Parts: sequence; C-alpha cells; structure tokens
Amino acid sequence: MTLIKSISGIRGTIGGAPGDALTPLDIVKYTSAYAAWAVKKSGIKKIVVGRDARISGQMVSNIVIGTLQGMGIDVVDLGLSTTPTVEIAVPLEKAAGGIILTASHNPKQWNALKLLNEHGEFINDADGQTVLEIAEKSDFAYAEVNDLGTVTVDDTYMQKHIDAILALPLVDVDAIAKANFKIAIDCVNSTGGIFVPALLNALGVKTVYPLFCEPDGKFAHNPEPLPENLGELSKEVLAKKADLGIAVDPDVDRLCFVCEDGNMFGEEYTLVAVADYVLKNTRGNTVSNLSSTRALRDVTEAAGAEYHAAAVGEVNVVNKMKEVNAIIGGEGNGGVIYPELHYGRDALAGIALFLTHLAKTGKSISVLRHSYPGYFISKNKITLTPEMDIDSLLLKVEEKYKNQPHSTIDGLKIEFDKQWVHLRRSNTEPIIRIYSEGDSNTVANNLANKIIADIKDILQVQ
Repeated sequence: MTLIKSISGIRGTIGGAPGDALTPLDIVKYTSAYAAWAVKKSGIKKIVVGRDARISGQMVSNIVIGTLQGMGIDVVDLGLSTTPTVEIAVPLEKAAGGIILTASHNPKQWNALKLLNEHGEFINDADGQTVLEIAEKSDFAYAEVNDLGTVTVDDTYMQKHIDAILALPLVDVDAIAKANFKIAIDCVNSTGGIFVPALLNALGVKTVYPLFCEPDGKFAHNPEPLPENLGELSKEVLAKKADLGIAVDPDVDRLCFVCEDGNMFGEEYTLVAVADYVLKNTRGNTVSNLSSTRALRDVTEAAGAEYHAAAVGEVNVVNKMKEVNAIIGGEGNGGVIYPELHYGRDALAGIALFLTHLAKTGKSISVLRHSYPGYFISKNKITLTPEMDIDSLLLKVEEKYKNQPHSTIDGLKIEFDKQWVHLRRSNTEPIIRIYSEGDSNTVANNLANKIIADIKDILQVQ
C-alpha cells in the first residue's frame, strides 16, 4: 500500500492502514487541511469537486464532499468530469479552489486528491507545503450544525467546456467537418468516454469508432497512453480504415494519436504538432519541461520565436509560461497547455486544435508526423543505495561536463549539439532517472549508457 504526499496532491492506493494508503481517514485529514488553507487564502467558502470514473471515485467523492460540508464550505459537485473541466469551473464559480479526484494514468487501485487554487491552477510548492503542515498539525476546525456547507450538483460544465473550446479563434469547426474524418477513440473506460465523443460531435466529426468508452472505471488496459498500451486502438484504426486514432488518460489531460497506418504519432509530438499550428497563426514563445523532445524548440525557432525550458511538473511549466508570456506549452507526455483557454493540460482543447491543423494541411496524419524533426527518447534509471548522496553525485557529473551547455534547474541536463541527457533524482525512490534524446534510438541509448558508465565510475571512486 502506498501514500504519496506532494505539491501535486495526495495520491495513494485504496485499502490498508491509515497513513500507509489513501484510506477514508487520510481523505478526511487532507481534505480538511486543504479546505482550511483555501478558505483562509481566498476568504471564499466554496470549492468545486469533480472526479474521473475509477472504481473508488464515488466513495472518495462522498467522503471529500461530506468533509467540505463539515468545514462549512459550499460544494459544487461536477460528478464525472475531467481535470481540465474542473480547472475551468473554479474561476467561473468564483470558488476558493477545486479538488479533482483522479490518479491520472495510475492503475485502478490508485486514487488521488489533486488540489487547485482559486485560479483553477495546481497549487505551488509553498502552498502545498502549507497544506501538508496544516494536515500534520490538524490545524483546522469543523463548522457548527447551523453553518454546515451545501452541495449543488452541476452537470453543465461539459457543455461549458466544449463551448469554450469551440469559441477559440484557432478552432475551425467548418474545416474539421469538411475533412470528414473517421476517428477511432480509446478512452480507457473513464470520463473521456463521455467527453471526447461529445466534443467530436460538436466539431462535426460524424464517424467515430469508440473503444473502452464505458465510464465504469474498469480499465481495459494499463491506463497510461503509451504505445505498449494502445495495441487495440492501433488494430481498430486499421480494421476500420480510420484516418486516425485518439487516446486519452483517465482524467483527460494527456493526449496521443495513432496514425492511419497503425503506427504511433508519438506522445512527445502531440505538443509539437499543436504548437506548430498555433505558431503559424500567433506570434509568441513556447515552453516545455526539460525532459521533453527538442522538436518543440526546433519548431519554435523555425517560426522565429523563443523556446524556454521549465523544471518537470505542470505547475513549473505554467509558471515559466507566465514568466515568458508563452502562447503554447506543455509536457512531452501528451500534455497541451493553451493559455488562451486556461493554464492547465487539456486533451479536449488539444484534440480541437490538432484536428483543425490536420484538416487545414490536407495531409494524412502520418505525413504530418514525418514533417517534424525526428528525435527518439530513451528512458532509463539507476537504483542507488538509500544512503547515497545523489546531489553530490550529480555535482560530479556536472563537473565532468562543465564545458557542455547544461542546466541545473531540475537535476542536471547536458546538451551535446542537438542531443541531450537529463538526470533527475526521484522524489519517492533512491534512484536517478536518466532521459536522453538523439536522432535515432541507437544514439539516444548510447548517450544514456555513456552517462550511466560515468556514474558507475564515480561511485567506484567514492
């Protein structure tokens, strides 16, 4: 059983002992702490709650909503929803914040409380630490009986979200409808099964082949939208002779595509393609995290704009986007952040922008993919003993490559012309994650192996 407390929320497995998993007692504790923080910070006693379709969702939702009522807070319950939909709802409701009940791409035994501020954005590091301190001290109190909060069930936000996407100047419904796309979709039996077909219908897509669109939380495969988990979607695209396939994760903030030939478009290239379209129509900068493909930088610089890198984590990307006034950004895991709509990863907005781009180019999706720089990322890790000083180790690697362009804003990233390697310590395990990218799998793997050998050499000397 696992319970992980971080700025991105409280995440854990269902079942087990309090403090060791996401149990009802833990849900009450951290919901109470967050509520106390949100009300004190904003002066508002209203919070938006939404959830994905995983099996534990209704149970967790009942506890969260009851706890918020007990804190004297009015709740707007969106029910089955998506992470970006809740993010949009918070400012529209003028709420103190929002809680999204989802463990994102984690398997069905996991759930989480993802915490938003009054802007509908993930809370930052300082605020997250404050929430954790409040929780550990039980520094909160519940309301008297006459001051209990109310609950309003609101099922209108799917349409409000879709309407906001349709209103975006760069979303061209007529172009999408005229393209007459045939699209297969895999929504992993979560809320994407409700929201993605509704969006496609609103965009004028008449032919949709649904896979795993029953929102019962019984994930038909590992819910992370990676190539090894999308075999059925690939087969469906080929069997139905579809123009493309679309896959989302359980809370619909990650997006990836399958080409008409059954091959993967590549989750790293979701953001690249959407950014390419946005940059062709709007002048401005882009941002992704340090572990994302260089292709975004190439596309950005080709458009005469500036690319900026951020530390890994959505809140870090958002902060950097605001700092450099980026018009598009996100993460290489298929997360598209389009601030014209809101500052959060939004697969629905990504779908609308991507389909507009595809329709306007008149190309097949595989031809579009091959129009972008071809890079390959290798992902590795080194397991270390718990007592190992990882910071000292990274400093020694940095010293070895001090003459190469490098960044230390998040671990250590070293550039070798258009190749790079990024070393990050894990927040939960005694390991170093090693991401490398080159113009072929062989180059990326060789670069990773070279750095791994360097680390082993350093460890032998110590």
